[in-house]
Amino acid sequence: MSTHGSQDAGGGPAENLDYRIAHLQDRLASGELGELGVRVEARGQAVLLTGTVPSSPCREEILRTVHEELAGIPVHSDLVVTEASSPDHAEELA
Repeated sequence: MSTHGSQDAGGGPAENLDYRIAHLQDRLASGELGELGVRVEARGQAVLLTGTVPSSPCREEILRTVHEELAGIPVHSDLVVTEASSPDHAEELA
């Protein structure tokens, strides 16, 4: 029995979530965000984002995209920003 071609949750909520995560990963892999090492994992009925991003604006763009694609699903973000900002004072070496 096949449920292909149906947006119905015929395969159950977990299958629907897996499909939505796969679609999100495709969207993140295309365009400007494609080079980032962001992982999207299902954790029960929620989603966990992990990885490293180069800047806060990049992190915000990823989160905006995730919330668009996974509306109604709890998302937990553990994205680390590696933005190298200029030091505001000289480093003291001992």
